[in-house]
Amino acid sequence: MHVGNARYLKPGDVPGTIPVFPLTGALLLPGGQLPLNIFEPRYLAMFDDMLAGSRLIGMVQPVFGDHVDSDPSSEAPALCQVGCLGRITSFAETGDGRYITSLTGVCRYRLISEVRTGKAYRSFKIAPFISDLSGADDERGVDREALLSAFRAYLDANKLEADWESVERASNTTLVNSMSMMSPYGPAEKQALLEAPDLKTRAETLIAITEIVLARNFGDVDTRLQ
Repeated sequence: MHVGNARYLKPGDVPGTIPVFPLTGALLLPGGQLPLNIFEPRYLAMFDDMLAGSRLIGMVQPVFGDHVDSDPSSEAPALCQVGCLGRITSFAETGDGRYITSLTGVCRYRLISEVRTGKAYRSFKIAPFISDLSGADDERGVDREALLSAFRAYLDANKLEADWESVERASNTTLVNSMSMMSPYGPAEKQALLEAPDLKTRAETLIAITEIVLARNFGDVDTRLQ
């Protein structure tokens, strides 16, 4: 995986311990870009440290729904076990104490154990998803027509528009991952998309979620390609 000025090709290229940024509803996938507005002092400090270091930060969601065993707004909420490592690839100061940054996804990871560092932010030992480091998703098996049909149905139902020329030019990987990251779905759906084992499964998951949302909110909607 080539991200910014760095290459992450093998497990040894990824730190064994990383700082994590818990954020409900945020989805970062390998190769994708996630813009962030940083304003909490502990996370400002984290970005300062990482800009001077590896530039790598782990995005992860706090545990949600019926499985919550701690307050997500607390200093140390319970976290989902799978997140995505991102590299800081753009950074700007706002003049009022905030940072506007963008993370580019490197690879997914699984949390192993928390590490006490004495910092205000949290750090964890992780196990990276080695398959993500190849930077090449297997695009075979992705039902592009079904994906575009579900996307078109969602746009039509919500009276939204898309740049269809850009959509048609996009690869299956770009299409599936971009749609997953930009989708307006909840934390559980975002986590399911993150944890999908391959691109084909992620596409199928996204289609299924979209069809369920359309049926629930708008009744029977024809998602067949027109």
